Amino acid sequence: MTADDSFGRLDDDDYPAYTMGRAAELLGTTQGFLRAIGEARLITPLRSAGGHRRYSRYQLRIAARARELVDQGTPIEAACRIVILEDQLEEARRINDEYRRASQSADSAASRPTH
Repeated sequence: MTADDSFGRLDDDDYPAYTMGRAAELLGTTQGFLRAIGEARLITPLRSAGGHRRYSRYQLRIAARARELVDQGTPIEAACRIVILEDQLEEARRINDEYRRASQSADSAASRPTH
């Protein structure tokens, strides 16, 4: 891997750049919390060659949302389910927006006069 390859990953939300300790520190939580949301299948960290968990920025955002719900009194299993559903809803909205834009483009192209 070259330095250019490494720098390119700095902007990659899915690159597993954070160790469990660093992820817990950034989130202000415990490593046990990260293990618990992993067991609940909210996030599945990648493993380093040595078997250590590695988290991406995307996974940290998901974990932060789960922590917010747990801090408000939601049981961890329910919090994980809520976050999964929120994530699915956001993805469905993104896909719908893409379809809507494509449909509008097709409609405007069809309504143009041909010469």
